[in-house]
Parts: sequence; structure tokens; C-alpha cells
Amino acid sequence: MIHGTHNADADTRNENVWISINGEFFQRNEAKISVFDSGYLVGDGVWEGIRLHHGKLVFIEDHLKRLWTAAKATGIKLPFTKEELILSIKSTLSKNEMYDGVHVRIMVTRGIKKTPSQDPRLTISGPNVVIIAEYKKASEETKIKGITLFTSSFRRGRPDYLDPKLNCHSKLHEVQALIQAIEAGADEALMLDVNGFVSTCNATNFFIIKDGEVWTSTGTHCMNGITRQKVIEICAKNNIPCHQKNFSLYDTYSADEAFVTGTFGGLTPVTSIDGKIIENQNNKSLRENLNRLYEELIANESKF
Repeated sequence: MIHGTHNADADTRNENVWISINGEFFQRNEAKISVFDSGYLVGDGVWEGIRLHHGKLVFIEDHLKRLWTAAKATGIKLPFTKEELILSIKSTLSKNEMYDGVHVRIMVTRGIKKTPSQDPRLTISGPNVVIIAEYKKASEETKIKGITLFTSSFRRGRPDYLDPKLNCHSKLHEVQALIQAIEAGADEALMLDVNGFVSTCNATNFFIIKDGEVWTSTGTHCMNGITRQKVIEICAKNNIPCHQKNFSLYDTYSADEAFVTGTFGGLTPVTSIDGKIIENQNNKSLRENLNRLYEELIANESKF
């Protein structure tokens, strides 16, 4: 069995979920899209992943803001409002009779191409919108056991050629980093920026804790993570020192604790990096406190 931050408890209900494609519902095994779709041809699309917790789409405003920003940055004109997309998501959830423990994936591509090509002028349809809702709860085993990381030789790039903050379909770079980490015997990849500083992981954001302080990257070369931002805000609200700064593998190897963040897995502990054990000598876990505060934030978000 694979081990990583996207491990989910098995749920047979997912075998028969309804998937929305441009507002029309299809059973899982019948959900298909054209081979001329821009996302399939050249990875031309943007996406979001959102949790459904006790009937509430958690941090939905943040997710939609990121989606609209990404679409605008890539020149994808969305022919619907945020309110209309929310209705489409809720319609999908209603169709599947879903209320809790659900992960929703929204994928928007530029549309159907006249012929295989990068050229957006050859797009002959409006954007394709796919909404996949699945019963997915992060594995408790992973949360307890933690994950191991390997520092990949694939770097997070500069913002001037493919901004890492862009939540786009073009993920081959990250896949290559992950493959390298798996082949090295780790669960996931840690990625440096173009200057050699610690940036992020292949699919999650990265934090360390040193002497009671929380460190994460500057944000210049990392994913625009919503969970990352919530952790930073939690630190500010609770007077926990948190620094967005450049730091090296030297700092990382000597950390008291390390963890990664993501919408699906929340906060997941990191137990070793490049074979070096992350040892907490203080017998206190600031990460556990942050995880508790984050779960409280989710619970409070779901009350309204």
C-alpha cells in the first residue's frame, strides 16, 4: 500500500459516485471527456480541492478566490459567477447525498481544441468544468506515523516561467520529483528553490519548528497553499512566532519538528528527511498544538 499525505481510508461508496461534467451528471465509470480537451492535450487548466465538513464547504471563499485568480492569470474566461459554481458544487453533493467526510475536486480547462495544439486560438468551445466529489478521509495511520521526505534534484522554478503559486494542471515537474523520492525510498519529495533554499514539497507546503518558532519558506517559490496560510494566521492569532524566510537543508536537518500542510491531509508530521531523523528533544509538540488549533478552526468554520 502506498504511504503519503493523500492516503485515504477506503470507501466503497466511491464506486458509484455521480460526477458533474459541464452540469451534466455521469456515473463514475461513464464520466468521460474529449481527447481534444485542452487539459488532456497540454495541461491547460486550473483546479481546486475543497473539503466538505458537516455540510460546509470549508474555506470556500479562499478556494474560489484562488481559482478565479489562476483563471485570470492564464487567460481562461470563466462564463459563470462564483455563486453559480457554488450551486454546481452543491448540486453534485446533493446528487450524491453527501454531507461529511468528502473531498471535492474542481477542474476547469480552457476547452476543446480544433486540433492538437498549444494555441488557445484553436479552442472551439467554452471551458470544460468537471466536479468530482468523493468520500475521502485522510488516513489516521498516516497522521500518527508521519511521512518521510527525500530532497529532489528537481527545483521549484522562478515565477517568471511557471509561477509555483499557480494551481494548474501542468504537474509533470512535481510528478518527476515525487518519482525520484519514491525511488530513493521516501514517501514524498522535498523541493528546493532555484537559490538552494527549502521551498515546498511536491504536493504540500513545508514547515519546520526550531526552539519554539515556526519556519516556512518566503512563499516566492512555493504553492499558494490555503492550509499554509491558515497555519500562519493561527500562529499570529495565538502569539506563536512564525517566520516566512529563507532557510537551508542545514536548518531543516536540525529541526525539532517538521510537518507538511494541505487541504486534504491538514497537518501531517514529517519523521525524517534524506534519512535523517527529525528528533524532538523538548518532549513538547508545537505541531500537535497547531494541529489542534487548525481542527478547531475547521470545526468553527462548519458551524455557520
